Amino acid sequence: MYLALLAVAAVWGGATGWLIPRAAYRFAVEPEEPWRTACPAGHPFTGPFGGWLGPARCAPCGSRARTSVRYGDESAAPVPEPPGPSVPPPAEPPVPGPHGSPAPQPLPGPPAPRVSAPTGPPVPYAPGTLAPLTTVLACLALAAATGARPELAGWLLLAPVAVLLATVDRRVHRLPDPLTLPLAAATVLVLGGAALLPGHAGSWTSGLLGGAALGGFYLLLFLINPNGMGFGDVKLALALGVALGWYGWAVLFLGGFAGFLFGAAYGLGLVLLRRAGRRTGIPFGPFMIAGALTGVLLGALAA
Repeated sequence: MYLALLAVAAVWGGATGWLIPRAAYRFAVEPEEPWRTACPAGHPFTGPFGGWLGPARCAPCGSRARTSVRYGDESAAPVPEPPGPSVPPPAEPPVPGPHGSPAPQPLPGPPAPRVSAPTGPPVPYAPGTLAPLTTVLACLALAAATGARPELAGWLLLAPVAVLLATVDRRVHRLPDPLTLPLAAATVLVLGGAALLPGHAGSWTSGLLGGAALGGFYLLLFLINPNGMGFGDVKLALALGVALGWYGWAVLFLGGFAGFLFGAAYGLGLVLLRRAGRRTGIPFGPFMIAGALTGVLLGALAA
């Protein structure tokens, strides 16, 4: 039973993680820009839910010969040439040798390798392994820590959206409202449903209070220093507070503190490596989510 639960969680994480790159590409725009509706080559996205769900590469430009060419990438596949007759180059006249005899000609060698010129920039939403792998690992960890309790279904439903938010924030330092606000509502609903089932190990009431507490704390930080804390972080804190508060106030404090600790460690590392200054902005959403995941895992293990 336990191994079957882990297998289901891994399959779910892989299937949902495979859909993240396209959605992340469409959401990863500046605040004044609309969501992307076409791939870099201009092909409109098609598929379920208005093209939001689907593979990372669109069908017209999905072949490796057209999308894998990179500037300076020696491993890129060559671009196929149009078919046509091959015309050999004209032969050069022989060079006369001593006493008027023709000089010996060198033996023909192997043809020189054909080097294809790059045809364009890399496709920015090409499928990667980070988001799908992160989703699989997160779902596996949640299943292993929670076991066959009702709230596991809620964690597995919320995990892919959290990974998507972390991916978008890492790219453009933005947490879109169409993700943060539905995530908060979905967290309340799925944990409310889990609270109605026998065998759950948390409290829906403490989850609601945890969401209000963590959201209020981030709102206070935003009002004190708007340049240091984005309002998207405040809306994300609502969902994370509900999830952490499900297991109690100690888990809420631990998960909230872990997010700040992870973010501070990352920022300090960048400063030590001289890749950022003390005022360089970093995306804080991924660290909030990582801290919340840490708290939920510890809370589920202790429950």
